[in-house]
Amino acid sequence: MRAKIRRIGNSQGVILPKPIISQLDLGPEVEMDVEGDALVLRKARKNVRRGWAEAAKRLHELGEGKLIWPEFSNPGDDKLTW
Repeated sequence: MRAKIRRIGNSQGVILPKPIISQLDLGPEVEMDVEGDALVLRKARKNVRRGWAEAAKRLHELGEGKLIWPEFSNPGDDKLTW
């Protein structure tokens, strides 16, 4: 299928036919990537960080939220004012 690139305000865009949107079950947002010489649209993934705050609170309550690696300093850190 070919589509024309159209002027939309100060930008340009392609109108997606409704059957394609329905077939792919696209929502109000999509993820857009360039792969080689192709523009790829995908369904937007759900928030990948959903639940992180609750998980961090649970780790803290269990006493397991400590740093795994020791703290590393940089040369001159002792001269910084906080």
